[in-house]
Amino acid sequence: MARVLIVEARFYAELNDLLLDGARTALQEAGHDYEVITVPGALEVPGAISLAADTGQYDAYVALGVVIRGETYHFEIVSNESARGIMALALDGMAIGNGILTVENDEQALVRADPAQKDKGGEAAKAALAMLALKQKFA
Repeated sequence: MARVLIVEARFYAELNDLLLDGARTALQEAGHDYEVITVPGALEVPGAISLAADTGQYDAYVALGVVIRGETYHFEIVSNESARGIMALALDGMAIGNGILTVENDEQALVRADPAQKDKGGEAAKAALAMLALKQKFA
């Protein structure tokens, strides 16, 4: 049984609740323990995962959040840099599922976050578990 940390950027609470529901369900169905921590936004997710990794308490990580395009360049910075940070951690050998949605509008976010539709939270949890299995295979 793996110990998984879900790190959620709690900027859009209703959408994050859906992502979190999907991730929790996937982990529970797979029989793994998990813990949830909350950070203010998507930019803080990689840092929180890095801090948690230093403790050695977790086997895998699920990154959750929503970034919706606005009127400024901020969208590109947040979406690109959060993804870059998560990828850097993954390339260092961490098992991470990236469920940070980067979308054009609320409607796209809802479809992707809803467990009854695209279930990106559940997919991120499954990706984290798949990467953990791969990491264990090569250990």
